[in-house]
Amino acid sequence: MPLRYVFTEMGIGLRRNLSMHVAVILTLFVSLTLVGMGVLLNQEAKKVSEQWGSQLTVTVYLCSRHDGNPACTSQATGAQKQAIQQVIDSNSQVDSTEFISQQQAFTTLQQQFPGKYDGPSSPITAADMPESIRITLKDPNQFRDVESAVVGLDGVSRVQDVHKLLGPIYNTISRLKWGGWGTAIVLVIAALLLVANTIRLAAFARRREIGIMRLVGASTLYIALPFLLEALVTAVVGVALAAGALWGFMELVVRKQLSKDLTFITWVDSHDYLWALTWIAILGPVLTLIPTLVLTRKYLKV
Repeated sequence: MPLRYVFTEMGIGLRRNLSMHVAVILTLFVSLTLVGMGVLLNQEAKKVSEQWGSQLTVTVYLCSRHDGNPACTSQATGAQKQAIQQVIDSNSQVDSTEFISQQQAFTTLQQQFPGKYDGPSSPITAADMPESIRITLKDPNQFRDVESAVVGLDGVSRVQDVHKLLGPIYNTISRLKWGGWGTAIVLVIAALLLVANTIRLAAFARRREIGIMRLVGASTLYIALPFLLEALVTAVVGVALAAGALWGFMELVVRKQLSKDLTFITWVDSHDYLWALTWIAILGPVLTLIPTLVLTRKYLKV
């Protein structure tokens, strides 16, 4: 009987304040979707950084046997590599370095263009790839200092500044991410206010029943339980709608459009979607249950 009463009261509360609950669900849906998009954009920024290097990275390409640079008459020798490495290590702006072999460069190429350079019929082999030294800077704005130090050294073909190449991409991702999170915060505040108003209206509508329950010695949790279940229902519906919206974005935009049009970029996948889903699955109930638990003590005065 007690549980039956709790679920009955929950159903009455949902029907009585249907419009308010719908408003809370829609606000949660939009805000959680934006939070999920922010998580996906953050994951995408990490993938781009891992694939192409971060904005702190400068790549020094060494001479190869099929180099287009007239200054490269042969592949960089061991002595030239050692001299180049010494110059890089002596620069105060260098934080760390990583040597990329021909095989590593070829493996990266195969990952960027799946199926195109696999097998014996591949037009490019590992021997055709240039070796390189990836330099991580302490300050991305000081790349010219490192570039001027290595350009012209024997065995150096060219220097690629990733900050200049990928800066616009990172800036666009960053603006979208922070813009989405900023809007989500505003909508989260709106959702909290809607939850507060919903609880106040529900408590006022049930003031007689609550008074009777106080007189018979009902516990605080028992009186608040219908309100908590209502909040949980709205949170579950809001999370489900946001999860569906993110799934649609992944399927229709990322997999069917971006992944086909821009194959050289590694895009977010199912693992990243599940990570974003975990965030919104936790955040949704938190946004409804905690305010409900706090505000019921105020409005119910139990």
